[in-house]
Amino acid sequence: MRVLVVEDFAVLARSIGTGLRREGMAVDVTLDGTDACDRLAVTRYDVVILDRDLPGVHGDEICRQLAGNRCETRVLMLTASDTVEDRVSGLGLGADDYLPKPFAFAELVARVRALARRAAPPLPPTLVSGDISLDPARRAVFRAGRRLELSPKEFALLECLLATPGRVISAEELLEQVWDEAADPFSSAVKHTVHRLNAKLGDPSVIETVREGGYRIGPP
Repeated sequence: MRVLVVEDFAVLARSIGTGLRREGMAVDVTLDGTDACDRLAVTRYDVVILDRDLPGVHGDEICRQLAGNRCETRVLMLTASDTVEDRVSGLGLGADDYLPKPFAFAELVARVRALARRAAPPLPPTLVSGDISLDPARRAVFRAGRRLELSPKEFALLECLLATPGRVISAEELLEQVWDEAADPFSSAVKHTVHRLNAKLGDPSVIETVREGGYRIGPP
């Protein structure tokens, strides 16, 4: 899941970004509406967490543009105002959800996950390949009935591979979906994560490394 946080209060923006990364999401953060527009023009995000009152381009205008372009990106609008009029106004601009400040972080995570499910093609409730099963809702992975303890990045990478079993996914695509803009495209992060995953899965060949930098799980 790729998320863009657009919030001009730096402490809150960094806190949201850090928390969502711990939940296994790839998160980019910006404090400015103009920079947000530039990022949205070149990167596909599943969810944008959008403050309304931004420097540069106003959050309302960003939301209006996304809705006008019929973009698949879902918008969770944040604001310090909690009046019914403000909520109606934000939803009328095209926002998919609306969360007043202050908010409970657990609720923010739940709303982001719900919006991401709406942005992505529907998947079965449990992803399966052989005796490996992954339950996105419970954040749980099992092999032959035994639950595995995975890091957020390991879980997210395995989820990407299990979403399209048998398809070769490039390291670049995995970097884009699982990491964020801070990831070095020339790093070996994907390779090392796959190695750790295979070790936890108990078989170095469960996730197959395909020539020219791709990875696959399950038969082609």
